[in-house]
Amino acid sequence: MIEITPEIHIDESELEEHFIRASGPGGQNVNKVSTAVQLRFNLEGSPNLPEQVKIRARRLAGRRLTQDGILIIEAKRYRSQERNRADARARLVTLLQRAAEPVVPRRPTKPSKAAKERRLKSKSIRSHVKRLRSRVED
Repeated sequence: MIEITPEIHIDESELEEHFIRASGPGGQNVNKVSTAVQLRFNLEGSPNLPEQVKIRARRLAGRRLTQDGILIIEAKRYRSQERNRADARARLVTLLQRAAEPVVPRRPTKPSKAAKERRLKSKSIRSHVKRLRSRVED
């Protein structure tokens, strides 16, 4: 079990890992060894995630989410397969933790009187500067 929050866990059987060849550093191994990891997680079909978390995770995932609701994370930062595997899992956990955070509703505020006065003063100064730059008419 992978812990997302104290209340939310996902089973390792829900993760599917494919090892692919990575571009970038690797020396002679780069064309021989599949060190990059493509982690697939069925976000829509996961029974362990609450619906609110799924909704926020969809928005956070962006282009990494397929039309079928599968989240794909590619990790090819490191030269070793194990480190890339750990990196992909850590990125999945981070994304799901951010999705599990409750959304704090925005409270609309009004600018203070001093802020309004500062704004108007800066506008009048700017207006004055522009007037000085204009052509002088006879």
